[in-house]
Amino acid sequence: MKKITTLFNLILISFAVSAQESDFYQFKITTLDGGTFDFSNLKGKKVLIVNTASKCGFTPQYEQLQELYTKYGGEKFTIIGFPANDFLKQEPGDAAEIREFCTKNYGVTFLLAEKIHVKGKNQHEVYRWLTKKKRNHFADSKVKWNFQKYLIDETGHLIQVFAPSVKPMSDEIVNAIK
Repeated sequence: MKKITTLFNLILISFAVSAQESDFYQFKITTLDGGTFDFSNLKGKKVLIVNTASKCGFTPQYEQLQELYTKYGGEKFTIIGFPANDFLKQEPGDAAEIREFCTKNYGVTFLLAEKIHVKGKNQHEVYRWLTKKKRNHFADSKVKWNFQKYLIDETGHLIQVFAPSVKPMSDEIVNAIK
């Protein structure tokens, strides 16, 4: 009986660890402005996560990201941008420079996180979750370039990955968030 109890406890611990690894709402991030944002505040919303850069051929997508956020953002949808300097050093600025660039050039009002790594040995924990099937229970993926997009549903499940070339106001993205 003692062996069965021990086995049962190990199974419960295994499920608890697995659930923790796969929970989108477990994350807390530092915002570009230095505050803390708790992903548990995202329950009930679809979330588009995008790695961004200020000096990339895809940088004009900030305009459509803001348009998408203005049109659909609120109680049911939001966007979080993660500035990253992982591709040809296309996000060299510090937090103040990134904020000024995004505000001045694109009027960005959606949440921007602090600058992070989206790949490599220092990959941010959110991106480890987004890119590993064993954590997100959807698919393995690699961040191919700046402005790759990940869509999370209202229950915290990764449901779609969009290539950097897919424009934020494309039918593909708009229909997925509606």
